[in-house]
Order: sequence, then structure tokens, then C-alpha cells
Amino acid sequence: MRRPPAGSLWIAGAVLVALAAPMALLWRAQPPLPDIPARGDTVQPVPVAAAEEGAGRPLFLDPLDPADAPAAEDAPRLIGIAGRLPDNAIAMVRTADGTSKVLSPGESFDGWRLESLSPDAALFSRGSRRVRSFLPAAEPQPQPDAATGEEEEQ
Repeated sequence: MRRPPAGSLWIAGAVLVALAAPMALLWRAQPPLPDIPARGDTVQPVPVAAAEEGAGRPLFLDPLDPADAPAAEDAPRLIGIAGRLPDNAIAMVRTADGTSKVLSPGESFDGWRLESLSPDAALFSRGSRRVRSFLPAAEPQPQPDAATGEEEEQ
């Protein structure tokens, strides 16, 4: 009788381990499943404290009203915004002495630094002070007189 080569014993051992490892992992103890209520039983929801707490608070902030905004007398006044927000926009500002300048976010003018731009406002900072300057409201267009079709004289 011939003896099998030594390499085949290693192969047979590896095959046995390869078959036994998945079986051991599958045979592992599974955690118990939760009890399922019988059909027709009433399920009581668990109270959630966070939902009750959040129900009393407003969901959104009130919109900014330019009339209520605190204004610094020496802060630049926003007179226009041009370009594409947020990357390539510029602000046109007028200072208290009447001079005008075009600023990009990050630039300074009369000590005020332009921090950011939004579609209707600019945020300026000087030291710890922060002021939001809104675009001026558009002046109403005169309405033509319905009977004559002419504009009213003012």
C-alpha cells in the first residue's frame, strides 16, 4: 500500500476547515426575536419626549424686515448688487460722506469689511460690530390714469 503524498494531507485539512468555518458561523446562537402582538391586539406607541418638546417652537424664523434692522450711521449703504451669487457677486455701496465704491466679499472700505452678500442685503463687519445693509426699496411706478391714458402730474 502506498502512502499519500504529504502535500495532499495539507489540502485535505484546508478543505475541512473551509467547510467547518461557515457551518460554525451559521450555527451560532441567534438573538431572540421580539414578541409579535397577536392579530387584533391594540399596539400602544411609545411616547417620544422630543416630539412634544419641538411642537411648541416655531418651525421657521421670522423673515428679516429691513425697517427693523439696526443701522449703523457710519456703515456703508448698499445701493446695488451685481453678478452671480455666491461666487462672482459685487456690491455697490455709498458711505456717509456720499462717495461710492464697488466691493467684492472680503474687501474693506472705510474700515468696514464686506463679509457676505445675499440677494437683497450685504453683511458688513468692523471689529465685533456686524451690520446688515439692505437694498433700498424700489420706488413705485406712477400708474397711468385709466380714463385718459396719461400719467398723473406730481
